Amino acid sequence: MQDIWQKVNKDIDQILQNYRRVAVVGVSDKPYRPSYDITRYLLNRGFTVFPVNPKLEKVLDAPCYPSLKAVPGPIEIVNIFRRPEFVLPIVEEAIEVGARVIWMQLGVANEEAARLALDAGLQVVMDACIKVELAYRGI
Repeated sequence: MQDIWQKVNKDIDQILQNYRRVAVVGVSDKPYRPSYDITRYLLNRGFTVFPVNPKLEKVLDAPCYPSLKAVPGPIEIVNIFRRPEFVLPIVEEAIEVGARVIWMQLGVANEEAARLALDAGLQVVMDACIKVELAYRGI
């Protein structure tokens, strides 16, 4: 069986150039948290961002949704800020709502969840920061 790492983190250029609707799962309302900073960064660059955290009502003046299923309209990228052991149910929900990309932030990798997403036809990025990748590409 081919190693999962040979199948993920492909086409990052294509993902970042073509997809603009991002759900940030595990977002925080604390300005010093990376999820808050990246949500702000994406908003400032014209992305449509859907903060997802069942404990919050708003983040950066944007409504916060309790789940991916509650997000209005299509989701293209699911950007995950949760520990690896919590990723699988997020991926299952992302598949249900028709997301196109699973993006696990820097320090987050779950091979079982990645396989599930790939088998469902989603693109997968693991252990990579979307902000760093955007800045590197000048997007």
